[in-house]
Amino acid sequence: MSRDQLIGTLLIAVSIIAIAVYLWLLFFPPIIGIDFILIKITAAIAIATIFGILGWIGYTLATTPPPKPIEEIEKEIEEELKKLEQSPTTTQPTK
Repeated sequence: MSRDQLIGTLLIAVSIIAIAVYLWLLFFPPIIGIDFILIKITAAIAIATIFGILGWIGYTLATTPPPKPIEEIEKEIEEELKKLEQSPTTTQPTK
């Protein structure tokens, strides 16, 4: 078994165990009230993740400079083309 296959198998096993423990704690809590705490923790993590991603998107939009207008880009391209046309032609290498 290759290293990647071993890691994949371990990830599957850990995931199955985590799901089983989570469901067991949720539906058959050994301590009274732990199921509500588990739901609160899960909801808090979900909300923090969703709004964290939303905040990250907002930060990226707020800090990224706007792109140049198309007209400005067209002018730059035209200027470059004029420079290329005006520059002395280079000699072509002979075959």
